[in-house]
Amino acid sequence: MTQPVRIGILTVSDRAHQGVYQDRGGPAVVEYLNEVLLNKWEAIAQIVPDEQELIAAALQQLADEQKCALVVTTGGTGPALRDVTPEATESVCQKMMPGFGELMRAVSLQVVPTAILSRQTAGIRGQSLIINLPGQPKAVRECMDAVMPAIPYCIDLLDGPRLETDPERCAAFRPRKS
Repeated sequence: MTQPVRIGILTVSDRAHQGVYQDRGGPAVVEYLNEVLLNKWEAIAQIVPDEQELIAAALQQLADEQKCALVVTTGGTGPALRDVTPEATESVCQKMMPGFGELMRAVSLQVVPTAILSRQTAGIRGQSLIINLPGQPKAVRECMDAVMPAIPYCIDLLDGPRLETDPERCAAFRPRKS
């Protein structure tokens, strides 16, 4: 029997961590992946405050110990003083993948002019692809729609599990073998 693909979902928010308000970003990621992925998958979800060291530690744990092929963060990507998710991501990744952030900003700019303030990024830690998303559920969806076609092939290149997407919802792109 095939093991479910492990996917880390890390919500970065002081207020959600304190229970001041309900996390909406993490559940939006779960809902999106349930719609798009055909694989059996398991969410490894965590909520941490906007503290760079805690974010970095959670990313390391999800990648190294939990063996998540994909780790998606939500929140902490803006210009506010406490928004440090990109810095935490960069501190734990061996390779940065700036095209993910560039595409997410380009798509978001078609919706809202303040998307230029977003600092989403992505990187590789070991065999894990880490992607930073904004915190708003609508933005989570828009950004994931933009980058999801490339995620399965990126994970293939990391010798990770094969992710299959519903082609009616989001067709993954894989180059033809030559």
